[in-house]
Amino acid sequence: MARRKIVAGNWKMNKTPSEAVALVNELKPLVASEDVDVVFCVPAIDIIPVVEACKGSNIEVGAENMYFEESGAYTGEISPAMLTDAGVKYVVLGHSERREYFAETNETVNKKVLKAFEHGLTPIMCCGETLEQREQGVTMDFIRQQVKVGFQNVGAEQAKKAVIAYEPIWAIGTGKTATTEQAEEVCAGIRACIAEIYDDAVAEEIRIQYGGSVNAGNAAELFAQADIDGGLVGGASLKADFGKIVNYK
Repeated sequence: MARRKIVAGNWKMNKTPSEAVALVNELKPLVASEDVDVVFCVPAIDIIPVVEACKGSNIEVGAENMYFEESGAYTGEISPAMLTDAGVKYVVLGHSERREYFAETNETVNKKVLKAFEHGLTPIMCCGETLEQREQGVTMDFIRQQVKVGFQNVGAEQAKKAVIAYEPIWAIGTGKTATTEQAEEVCAGIRACIAEIYDDAVAEEIRIQYGGSVNAGNAAELFAQADIDGGLVGGASLKADFGKIVNYK
């Protein structure tokens, strides 16, 4: 079964609402594709204007985070119902920056993954190792733990719809990219881990992205790998180059 590629831009903390609309209007014609799912994951304050600006295009809108409760006294947080009501389809969960700066753990990521599915949101669950962990030879041990805990109590049918983004922390925003072989090796290892948790059918369907300094020059080679089903793109998603990544062929 050929899995459909998914290329998502993670805007991080960039673009005011008016700048966001201008960027969408610039990128819309450049990211038009019938072969690839295109997602713009934008800051919370940009979601509503971006959803509006993307109407009639092939672009789906994602959030960069959400909380695992329905509502309540959680000042500054955003609930899944708020996202779905605003027209959001995807949500990035457990990005390494959230884990590093905001104390997210595998357990809180798991709670968010479960809550996203409850609301029909597609989670893009991030995992990845530090340079130190890679040098210690524990890359797959660490990532398997992130995946196994992240998918705890997630049913097989839900898991098939999930997206996992492998982002080596040492390659995010550094200009360093994992070699194609390194990226494929870990993505294949993640797929094997999903097969262990569920079965080969789920592993065959789940989409696994590579992220970490993906650009117009390396996208085609990365996306050609058997276990890489697209990319979670940071800096390059804020530029016209994003069109070349989406239309990588």
